[in-house]
Amino acid sequence: MGPVTPEVAGSSPVSLAIPLNISCEGFVSSDSSNLSQVSAQLEQVSAQLEQVSAQLESDTLEAANVSCANITSADLFWTFLQVGLYGFGGIAAIGRHMIVERRKWLNEQDYAALLGLCQILPGGNVLNVAAILGDRYCGPAGAFWAVAGLFAMPLLILVAIAGIYDQIADLPDVQAAIAGAAAAASGLLIGTSVKMMRALKLRLLALTFALIAFLAVAIFRLPLVWTLAVLMPLCLAATFWERRR
Repeated sequence: MGPVTPEVAGSSPVSLAIPLNISCEGFVSSDSSNLSQVSAQLEQVSAQLEQVSAQLESDTLEAANVSCANITSADLFWTFLQVGLYGFGGIAAIGRHMIVERRKWLNEQDYAALLGLCQILPGGNVLNVAAILGDRYCGPAGAFWAVAGLFAMPLLILVAIAGIYDQIADLPDVQAAIAGAAAAASGLLIGTSVKMMRALKLRLLALTFALIAFLAVAIFRLPLVWTLAVLMPLCLAATFWERRR
């Protein structure tokens, strides 16, 4: 087999020049010497594959860093402007779509970790995401423009329709439309949560704590702050114990 030449999207091919020469003679005989030879060859191949995998991961991270290095304050403003404009009934779903799927600034795991951090911080979740990403890529100016873009369109639309809404809020058709929009927003949020969970491939322990948190907040209506205060230390301790086993 010739040299292994992995390719990473957005970067030039990387030739590792690792010959994977596997002899099949060891599979013909069943004596102990041939079996030892085959075992040594398999170990060598495994080490070579690990080297290839490490090289691919390094090249992928390098390509991602180069892509993120080109993010400007204008990109942050325009992206979060669209998040604020399209996020009717909540912006968590459209925020994930723009950051993960469209802009590809973060992968699914990194976005879930960032969103989890933002949920325990004061303020709106996506607002915190905008501030953190803006500061990460462009410093304080990037955080300012990301947050400004997030609020720009909702504020303009709110000011424009505030006076009209007071006059039509009691109409049955308007109330039905608002109820329908709320139901659609709830379904979109649930769908986004399911998509994130499928992509993360959570272990049984993480799914157990997720189910407990859902039951505590959604079914038993316990306060979110106290639920997080109890479950977070337990989840961290259980995860630490599981990895030490």
